[in-house]
Amino acid sequence: MSVATAEPIAQTDRLTDEQSTWTTVVWDDPVNLMDYVTLVFMRYFGYPRQKAAQLMIQVHNHGRATVAEGSKEEMETAVHAMHSYGLQASVEKGGQE
Repeated sequence: MSVATAEPIAQTDRLTDEQSTWTTVVWDDPVNLMDYVTLVFMRYFGYPRQKAAQLMIQVHNHGRATVAEGSKEEMETAVHAMHSYGLQASVEKGGQE
């Protein structure tokens, strides 16, 4: 019987939660008009009309869209703002969509 030598496991630098990318996801709802959602994305995130409309269409057609990414605290602030505009939103750890 031979004993296999284990290859060293490559160490990867894991980001802490503070360094990780987080996202703000806006969810489709039956209440808000598409023009209103587009306007919210323009006002809050500063997107040009075309980008805001593309994100709104993604929300409408796919049920959700990632509208921003950044630190956890920034995304929590953005989600709170989306709620204040009457939109359904959540924070997710980056790379889940």
